[in-house]
Amino acid sequence: MKIIHLIPILTLALLSAAFDIIKKDEHLSTLKDALAWKFYIGTALNGTQITEADTAAVRVVKENFSAIVAENCMKSGPLQPKEGVFDFTLADKFVDFGEKYNLFITGHTLVWHAQTPPWFFRDSLGKDVTREVLIERMKKHITTVVGRYKGRVKGWDVVNEALNDDGSFRKSRFYNIIGEDFIKLAFQFAHEADPST
Repeated sequence: MKIIHLIPILTLALLSAAFDIIKKDEHLSTLKDALAWKFYIGTALNGTQITEADTAAVRVVKENFSAIVAENCMKSGPLQPKEGVFDFTLADKFVDFGEKYNLFITGHTLVWHAQTPPWFFRDSLGKDVTREVLIERMKKHITTVVGRYKGRVKGWDVVNEALNDDGSFRKSRFYNIIGEDFIKLAFQFAHEADPST
């Protein structure tokens, strides 16, 4: 019974000590500053933040975060709505934003079961493409996107949500057409496009 009463007291004491340390050092006024020696504090950016139209949100990002990730602008649908037709307008602004404010930039996402344009998986007759065709399309997409930001984007979410909550493979179009090794191939293509990321 005494231990149960002691836990809240110890927790309060530790929190109080942490706040005292931050108070004593005025430049550690934000979470990103207080933990800079340990890890990045990140946030996802949407279009109005990337273009700096939402000035209040941009101020919060600049003051409180040391890393950013793209919310939607780097997904295959927005980037390559038609085969071979890329629109890097907002993605370029996202990377420029990160560089402008000296933030760690993560690209999101190269392969995902959602927000992938239908053409990725279909041939001219509307039927599923072959394994070889989908691998080639995936490789071209990854190589083009990662290659464009080589040396600028520091990390990539290569494959997103490939597993179900129970740990089994999500039966995505990538999985159904290519098989389990679509994940290995995606990482291979990303690494080949920028080995330093």
